Amino acid sequence: MWQRSYATSLKVYRLTIGFPAGELYGLVSQMRRAAISIPSNIAEGYGRHSSAEFLRSLRIAYGSNCELETQVMIACDLRLLTAEDSKGLRNDIHEVELMLASLMRTIKRRSISRSLVPSISEKR
Repeated sequence: MWQRSYATSLKVYRLTIGFPAGELYGLVSQMRRAAISIPSNIAEGYGRHSSAEFLRSLRIAYGSNCELETQVMIACDLRLLTAEDSKGLRNDIHEVELMLASLMRTIKRRSISRSLVPSISEKR
């Protein structure tokens, strides 16, 4: 998942190089920040060694992924991206979305099941 989102962020950088200079501080900046936010938040959450913190960071990454999808749609509608490039990016974004959603569900399930198991001190 991190690898896929990392590769997508590199793709966003490559594709936005050709955008007009007038978009450098607009759509280019927004797309790049959203794209970079995804693997960065995954890495940060993982590095915190806490399920709750990891889940929080995954939610932020998920939101950035949604932002990026909207920005890609706008770039395509403005004809800054070709339909083919837009479709490829949206497929990448969708794949990352599915991975994030799956991991978040898994972490939530594990947290719930752990909270249902009585601790050793409660058994005494």
